[in-house]
Amino acid sequence: MSSPTDRDDAQALDETGDPIAADEQEDPRSEPTGPRIGPDGREVVVPFRLYKAVTVFSTLAAVVAYLMGFMLLDAATRQISIVRTTIVYLLNSAGLYPSDDTLVATLAITGIAFIIGGTAVYVLGTRFRGQGMGKSQDDSGES
Repeated sequence: MSSPTDRDDAQALDETGDPIAADEQEDPRSEPTGPRIGPDGREVVVPFRLYKAVTVFSTLAAVVAYLMGFMLLDAATRQISIVRTTIVYLLNSAGLYPSDDTLVATLAITGIAFIIGGTAVYVLGTRFRGQGMGKSQDDSGES
């Protein structure tokens, strides 16, 4: 029967108690951080906790920007819209009375800008890679 110390010697555990794979390479979490040039362009290696935060918040920001953009485009193309009615009410309360053509152009341009901004945020968020995540195919030595 094996003792707990024999099991610990056979397989190393990280600080969370998860087993660390025992192979020829060193621990992938010790990979240096910073910008890299990969086959798909530039990528940035960051600690895994930061990678998770960047992924979650960049995706959330992109989705919110897409929704706002499409809502503004909808308000630009429809005469009766809750968003358009609210915007016109707020502008009139501030003493601004834009013409219908100006309002349509402004809403459409702003909507497209939100969609492009959401795309840019998402694309930049995908450039991050956590320490120990799969290396690019050029680095892995696979054929």
